[in-house]
Amino acid sequence: MEDLEPALDIAFNFWVGLAILLVILIKTAVRFVPQNMAYIIERFGKYNKTMEAGLNVLVPFIDRVAYQRSLKEQAIDVPSQSAITKDNISLVVDGVLYMKVLDPYKASYGVDDYAYAVTQLAQTTMRSEIGKMDLDKSFEERESLNANIVAAINEAASPWGVQVMRYEIKDIEPPRSVLEAMERQMKAERDKRAMILESEGQRQSAINVAEGDKQSKVLSAEADKAEQILRAQGEAAAILAVAEAKAQALKIVGDIANTTEGQRAIQLELAGNAIEAKKAIAKESSVVLLSDNQTQAAHLVAEAMTIINTLNKSERDRS
Repeated sequence: MEDLEPALDIAFNFWVGLAILLVILIKTAVRFVPQNMAYIIERFGKYNKTMEAGLNVLVPFIDRVAYQRSLKEQAIDVPSQSAITKDNISLVVDGVLYMKVLDPYKASYGVDDYAYAVTQLAQTTMRSEIGKMDLDKSFEERESLNANIVAAINEAASPWGVQVMRYEIKDIEPPRSVLEAMERQMKAERDKRAMILESEGQRQSAINVAEGDKQSKVLSAEADKAEQILRAQGEAAAILAVAEAKAQALKIVGDIANTTEGQRAIQLELAGNAIEAKKAIAKESSVVLLSDNQTQAAHLVAEAMTIINTLNKSERDRS
């Protein structure tokens, strides 16, 4: 048994070493690449392949991971820098760019440090673009300025396997003297707008008052017109009613006049009217009745009495 112990120890150590070696080999050979990542594999110092997300196998001691590239969109701060506008105003500008790796191979072998290269390119492009416009335009046309910078960077960075998605200017700081001048200008503009708004308010108020007076007069005129129309319609209706009543009365009188009794009644009415007229004339102190007029009056009275008796007789006969 004592002779077997060294052999057992050797066998044990062998198997333990073999197990450790297998673990090392497996760990070296098997690689799990995370999502949105890419590994650049070199074999004997030369590019071999690009491993994408998931399970990948390497040849131990021969293959190695040379670069690990993130395929996510990255935000890179662009340091502040000075730039001179077209009208010779010095500005301090800083921004931020958003980019992503499209080709891990080019990003690894096309440039030493793509993030640094893109940042430097963004600075030079920004200075160039700001130099093409005046100070006022640099504030007003930020969107256009950002788009021009992105287009210029992408054109130059195409061999690097990266793409700038967008560029945003965070701040544009002009000199203090320019700031003070701009503040005075803005104050003058605000005062001007305030005066214009005040005058517009007064003008609108006057227009509203005039419109109110106009509407009031129009409504009053329309009310007068409506009143006159209603009054005229009422008078017309009254005249029409009187005319219709007279017409009806004349029709009745005409119908009665066609009878003997009606004619006698009319004669009686006329005689009564004549007597009343004589009475009225006799009351006047300046009027003197002649004798022949008295005879005529007596004749009228006698004639009226005859007509009354005749009418009464006719009524009794009907009864």
